[in-house]
Amino acid sequence: MTMKIQKIGVVGAGTMGSGIAQAFAVSGFDVVVRDIAQGALDHAKSAVRRSLDRLVSKNKLEAAAAEAALARIRMTLAIEDFADCDLVVEAIVEKFEVKKAIFAELDRVCRQDAILASNTSSISLTKIAAATKIPPRVIGMHFFNPVPMMPLVEIIRALQTSDEVAAAVTALCGAIGKDARVARDSYGFVVNRVLIPMINEAINCVYENIASAEDVDAMMKLGAAHPMGPLSLGDLIGLDIVLDVMETLYAGFNDPKFRPSPLLKQMCDAGYLGRKTGRGFFTYSAA
Repeated sequence: MTMKIQKIGVVGAGTMGSGIAQAFAVSGFDVVVRDIAQGALDHAKSAVRRSLDRLVSKNKLEAAAAEAALARIRMTLAIEDFADCDLVVEAIVEKFEVKKAIFAELDRVCRQDAILASNTSSISLTKIAAATKIPPRVIGMHFFNPVPMMPLVEIIRALQTSDEVAAAVTALCGAIGKDARVARDSYGFVVNRVLIPMINEAINCVYENIASAEDVDAMMKLGAAHPMGPLSLGDLIGLDIVLDVMETLYAGFNDPKFRPSPLLKQMCDAGYLGRKTGRGFFTYSAA
């Protein structure tokens, strides 16, 4: 299995996929981004350009470096374009069956020595690896939003992940300026096992009329030194994602402490998902 990583594939052109592509491209890696919709690819390309332009305007990146990074990213509708990638990072919807289907396609298309990573924020990597033909090459790379700015990557070792793959991916994170921290495979890993239930409990405080959304956030910022209130953070993450993680924790651990808030479910049913829809616990102007 090759441990020399030069070309990166990214499955999914959403917020996380485009951010992951940018992080690798800025660090000099060639990147192929694949999605099933051309509109998603066009939006991702525009999002990366806007992000790079902001970095240039803040003197955090040279204009020439931004253009070079953009040129390193290729958009495609064909999964076969991952055939020569050394590493492919899956960054799609947080549903096991959908991920399982993608990894089956990657098994078919990718070289046997390519590393397959998932950006899952809560689903068992051991379960994902078990659904593939070569489980030792599967690993978790949990990036955080916004990817270009957030320094952490949670490296999740499946029970089957080889030492060589774990070492190569950890070193790769360092090469793109990220701080890799390794966690054993467990539902939610570390960050989301702590963070998402906190957001869920903040939602329960509103649901039970203990305090307003504004006051819950203000109390956590003033009393716990949080830079952002938990409800604002939930809106930033996406309340549908918060619900997905809570449901994964609830089902995985079979523990009532991880039961999603009824208000969280109602918000998602109403389509009030946070910043991306313009309304969550707070309202937002169009991007």
